[in-house]
Amino acid sequence: MRLQGKTALITGAARGIGLEFARAYLHEGARVALADIDGDGVRRCAAALGPGAIAIEMDVTRQTSIEAGFAEAIEKLGGLDILINNAALFTAAPIAEITRAEYDRTFAVNVAGSLFCLQAAARHMIARGQGGKIINMASQAGRRGEPLVAVYCATKAAVISLTQSAGLDLIRHGINVNAIAPGVVDGEHWDGVDAHFAHFEKREPGEKKRIVGASVPIGRMANASDLTGIAIFLASAEANYIVAQTYGVDGGNWMA
Repeated sequence: MRLQGKTALITGAARGIGLEFARAYLHEGARVALADIDGDGVRRCAAALGPGAIAIEMDVTRQTSIEAGFAEAIEKLGGLDILINNAALFTAAPIAEITRAEYDRTFAVNVAGSLFCLQAAARHMIARGQGGKIINMASQAGRRGEPLVAVYCATKAAVISLTQSAGLDLIRHGINVNAIAPGVVDGEHWDGVDAHFAHFEKREPGEKKRIVGASVPIGRMANASDLTGIAIFLASAEANYIVAQTYGVDGGNWMA
């Protein structure tokens, strides 16, 4: 098992990709703190996953919640080796209709949330002196602008840049910071994305999802399980010489 004896905290872990990462890490021998703003949901998930999982109710837009959540996770796990910054929001609107409130809300979760969770993990890892692995969740949307998705694309571009800066800063402490950039991933998240496009592009529900899935070179949308291999690899000793990189896992949608 590639993560035997390691401890991890995963944000946005009450559903979707975050929950699948937690399941995969447990299978690889790690103990995992599932963190999410949905306290009841994350507690149900942790209980279902078994004794290697614990639940942390955390709002990544509130500094006091981040600090309390990390302190609780570190105490219960006995330390922290791995962080996955997975919590994120999606938003869409034409440029002329973007509101400051929606902009602030999306950046607060996707960018500030990632930064200050990364900071909390890094402070612990530096003080402990054993290094660590931090994995940020970017997106193919961070590689290019897309119509209707200016704010979300900008947040994910910021995550890629943050990964580079943090990676170069923290590697002197033995902390590897890298990112994963998924393409289109089927599930609850993309059901919400589809609803946005149905509204703004006047499409039938599910139509955008079918079009986007068919356009992926590999021939389908990803499932959350398609992302677990890179998440395990980047958290393992096999990735010790990888720093400040963003890996596309997108079925061929974007060629770096």
